[in-house]
Amino acid sequence: MIRRAIVKDIVGIAKLVTQFAERGLMLHRSLEDLYENVRDFHVAVDDEDNVVGVCGLNVVWADLAEVYSLAVHHSQQGKGLGSRLVEATIEDARELGIAKLMSLTYEQRFFERLGFTVVDRMTLPLKVWSECLNCPKNQACDEIAMVYHLDVPSIEAPKPGKPIGSIIELPVLADDMEHPDVQSES
Repeated sequence: MIRRAIVKDIVGIAKLVTQFAERGLMLHRSLEDLYENVRDFHVAVDDEDNVVGVCGLNVVWADLAEVYSLAVHHSQQGKGLGSRLVEATIEDARELGIAKLMSLTYEQRFFERLGFTVVDRMTLPLKVWSECLNCPKNQACDEIAMVYHLDVPSIEAPKPGKPIGSIIELPVLADDMEHPDVQSES
C-alpha cells in the first residue's frame, strides 16, 4: 500500500535511505531532516505496516520541485512500488500547481519509463545544488539530471533571490538617553 508518511515511519525511512546512501546511490538523511520534512514523503508499506519504499517531493521554487530519496527495499523491487511512489509525488506536484519536476538519478531508464527526459544539469537553477555542498561526490558528480513536465497552468513568480515589492522600513527603538521621560528598570 502507498500512503503519506507519518511520524512513526521515520525510523523505517531512515533505515531504507541509509542502505542506499551507504552504497553511494543517494544522499544520507539525518533523523532531524526526516522528521522536519515528513510531509514531503510517501511510503510503501507491507502487510505489517513496515516501510518498504519511500519517495519525497521537495518544492524548490514556484515552478519546480524535486523527486528525491526514492528507495525500495531489495525484497520488494520489481513489484511496481517505485513507479507508484513517483506517481504519488507527481500527483502531489500537480495538486500544488508545480509545472516541472526534476530528479538527479542513476536510474535513467526507470525515470524515462515514467515520462522524465534527460536535461543538461547546468540548466537547473542554482538552488537545486544546495545539497551538493555536503555530497562526497560534489566535485565529481555522475548523477543524471531529468525533468518531467506537468500539464498545469503556468504562474508568474519572481526569480530566486529577487526581493518582492519595496523594502519596508521598520522603526528603530531609541535608547533611554534620547528619551529621558522613559524610565528603565534597574
